[in-house]
Amino acid sequence: MPKLKANNIQLYYEEHGVGEPLLMIEGLGYATWMWYRQVSELSKEYRVIIFDNRGVGDSDKPDLPYTIDMMAADAAGVLQSLGIERAHILGVSMGGYIAQAFASNYPEMIHTLTLVCTSFGGPNAVPMPLSTFTAMTSVADLTPEQAILQGMSVAFGPDFWDNNQEEIKKMVGWRLARPTPRYAWQHQFNAVVQANLEDRARHIQAPTLIITGDADMVVPAENSQLLAKAIPGSRLVILPGSGHLPFIERAREFNQEVLTFLKHHPLS
Repeated sequence: MPKLKANNIQLYYEEHGVGEPLLMIEGLGYATWMWYRQVSELSKEYRVIIFDNRGVGDSDKPDLPYTIDMMAADAAGVLQSLGIERAHILGVSMGGYIAQAFASNYPEMIHTLTLVCTSFGGPNAVPMPLSTFTAMTSVADLTPEQAILQGMSVAFGPDFWDNNQEEIKKMVGWRLARPTPRYAWQHQFNAVVQANLEDRARHIQAPTLIITGDADMVVPAENSQLLAKAIPGSRLVILPGSGHLPFIERAREFNQEVLTFLKHHPLS
């Protein structure tokens, strides 16, 4: 099981393919399994690096407050441990917060930035709907499987949820096999809630692609529109009918958008 030391903790990681490095950063409570529709395609042309954030999967799960800057330092540590000086950075949801902080804190290490279904946070962000917040946090009386299903029910767009139950069962199985302790999930959640990256977003210089789904019930798509206005020269792609997980729901289109963007901005 490959691990490396980054920011004083052990992080599980995987590398796939060769070429320019692409570091992909997970969302809240999710582990490397979430990239199952990206790795095979993107690694045909890029050196894809995925890792488990602190608190999930096979990485260390310290029981202490997490911050977005702390997790950005983890991500930078992954690249540093692998001897990578500069990379393409892609972050989804919480990973998008981490990617923005990475771009701000380590500008010399980022070549392009891809932000997926995310926000800059703070008082000017469009909040999560109350029904979604309830589904994600009111789990005390549920089994682990019930809690996962309840959270995923608001993460997917309705079409995908209704028509892909077998696929969803596979994902539930992956999550149960590598469970996230509730305390660690809460530390990640608190890091997102407390983040305010709006001012820093306005100073991001890296070429930026922003992708969202217009049926996102976790991080409303308006947040991606606000990010597109904040980040100079960024490009916004809205996938109709997709919920919070377009990299799963609309994988073919998602992968193509990412590949096209990266090819337009080669490292060398």
